[in-house]
Amino acid sequence: MQASNLRSAILMALAMGLTVPAVSHAALFDDGEARKRILELENKQTSEHDAQQKAISDLTRTQQSLDKRVQSLEAMINGKGLLDMQNQLEQIRQDVAQLKGDLEVVNHQLEDMRTKQNAQYTDLDTRVKGLESLAQQVTGQLGSGAAQSANGGDAKPDASQQEARAFSEAESLNQAGKYKEAFTAYDNFLKTYAGSKLAPDALYGMGYAQFALKSYKSSVATQQKFLDSYASHPLAPNAMLSLANSQIQLGQIPAAKKTLKDLIAAHPSAEVTPSAQKRLKVLESIK
Repeated sequence: MQASNLRSAILMALAMGLTVPAVSHAALFDDGEARKRILELENKQTSEHDAQQKAISDLTRTQQSLDKRVQSLEAMINGKGLLDMQNQLEQIRQDVAQLKGDLEVVNHQLEDMRTKQNAQYTDLDTRVKGLESLAQQVTGQLGSGAAQSANGGDAKPDASQQEARAFSEAESLNQAGKYKEAFTAYDNFLKTYAGSKLAPDALYGMGYAQFALKSYKSSVATQQKFLDSYASHPLAPNAMLSLANSQIQLGQIPAAKKTLKDLIAAHPSAEVTPSAQKRLKVLESIK
């Protein structure tokens, strides 16, 4: 009985001796694998951390670069460089506007020159015709005077001859561009021969000389006096055009437009009417 118990104890001890090393080996194996996995996890976390740090650094550098660009743009916007560019652009705009204004002025002056030339040609033609008619009358009167002289009459100059000579002198001065002298000659003629048939021509000529002398207010008064006194005279359209020209020079644009419209309506077939229509069109185009 004791032997049997001893044998059982020995068997148990052997069994335990075999089991303990097995358990210790398994425990050692599991601990090494765990450490290996822990190291791998740590390495992975370190790599991810480094990658994150790199990404953060890249983003930081990008942000800093953007901040610098924003600051640079703000400096340009608020700085003198952009202000100079804006000033230059504004100056260019003003220059363009000035050029447009100058172009309108040049076109206006060109049209004014054409109108004056047409008016001068018309005036010259009208006056030449008047002088031709007057010359025929004077020739007839001279013939009559010569006959009277042959019959023993006086050979003193006729008053009409003096009148014609005075008007002719004023006209010659006007056509020669001696407007100051022409004005004086016309004025003397009107004072001396107020009732002459050539008084309307002299009054118109005086207004024209005043315009040439840039006495626009005086020219307006003279031509208006002509139109009030001789509205049906052949020179009335010319006087109206001259009146409009003076009004334009004085900056009386609405009055000039009205004068031109009245001229076109009252004298549609006059030689100066096309010039009046062009002048009115120019005035209508100026805002």
